[in-house]
Amino acid sequence: MRTFIAIELSTDIRDALAQAQVSLKYAGADVKWIAKNNIHLTLKFLGEISEEKSKEIAAALDNIAKETKPFEISLKDLGAFPTIEHPRVIWVGLDKGAKESTELAKKIDTSLSKLGFQEESRPFAAHLTIGRVRSGLNRGALVEKMSSFQLSAISCQPIKSMALIKSTLTPHGAIYSKLHETKLA
Repeated sequence: MRTFIAIELSTDIRDALAQAQVSLKYAGADVKWIAKNNIHLTLKFLGEISEEKSKEIAAALDNIAKETKPFEISLKDLGAFPTIEHPRVIWVGLDKGAKESTELAKKIDTSLSKLGFQEESRPFAAHLTIGRVRSGLNRGALVEKMSSFQLSAISCQPIKSMALIKSTLTPHGAIYSKLHETKLA
């Protein structure tokens, strides 16, 4: 089964991200927008794992959670990988909680390397993917919209848990189901 470890988002945060998507859609660019209920903060993508391996991962997450205090996140700004001028992945960054998310991702990466998962070669960047650019259609208009976009102020979200999530790919998009959730200390 295809899996990843993530922090799930509140309705308020997802609503704010959906509003950003609506604003950017007016550019008419060829973007696959992430379904509002599927937006999350990925801490580590695992890929295909077995049922047995999922139990080992769940135990590792429980151990990490015992050493991790709850924290808050808030949204910061809009950006893109590799750059805003040449977007492939459109994302919203974190203001509050970026440091804590990065530390949590590092703990997970180190712990899961002992279970045979490769450690990340790139530094972790705390971000929420909201869309993936599929072609250059209307890219200039999209870049212009992104460059002038301002996030509306929204409240913080307390982060009290993380989850191991299964991703089932379908022609209509990914379907996520929670395999294990662990509460932070």
